[in-house]
Amino acid sequence: MAKAKLKVILLRATPDPDEIVALGARLCYAQADVESLRERVEAKDQAAFVERVMERGHLSVTEHASFTFAVEGVSRALLAQLTRHRIASFSVQSQRYVSMADGFDYVVPPSISALGEDAEAEFARQMDQMHAWYCQWQEKLGGAGESANQDARFVLPNAAATRLLVTMNARELLHFFELRCCNRAQWEIREMAWQMLACCREAAPALFAHAGPACVSGPCPEGKNTCGKASEVREKCKNL
Repeated sequence: MAKAKLKVILLRATPDPDEIVALGARLCYAQADVESLRERVEAKDQAAFVERVMERGHLSVTEHASFTFAVEGVSRALLAQLTRHRIASFSVQSQRYVSMADGFDYVVPPSISALGEDAEAEFARQMDQMHAWYCQWQEKLGGAGESANQDARFVLPNAAATRLLVTMNARELLHFFELRCCNRAQWEIREMAWQMLACCREAAPALFAHAGPACVSGPCPEGKNTCGKASEVREKCKNL
């Protein structure tokens, strides 16, 4: 049992995502056939064109580009938030088929870590206790196996770490970043979102040039609940 650490890896992305988005946008307004359009797109860098497409709000064409991430060291609490984004595909480590008899890694909230070593030690003891309860129920229910695991897991905490794959298209990612990179988003999913955005910026710079929380490209939508740090957030996004 150990403290988990968040890790995000971009596993796959649509090849040349800026190009496929540019091709989709050009096709909408051109009489030329697809082969001619493809040659035109491949012959010239499309970054400036894609940025114009984004500025005009022609976002349906961004759905042709998709991105698949591996995520490790996140809590089951984060998973509950992430799966609210419905235009996405998920594969998650199962607590039914995967036994936790040997222990589980867990996520420690920064607010608890900020209380000091004694607080972290207390939290770790609580994780150990829950693991002991899990093992007790597992044994009473017949030992490690699907039928025992599926009910023994009910005593596992939201802090229990998991790993997953998530695939989203670029349009959904833009929406995801707008919500989850915001300072008012919960800290864990916010940290994951910023790591995902950094990956996307590298893979498709034109598509995600202005991606981030809503205050990056306009006024803060949070009203009186604003964090008041829009300039800092814009600078962070600029230097990502």
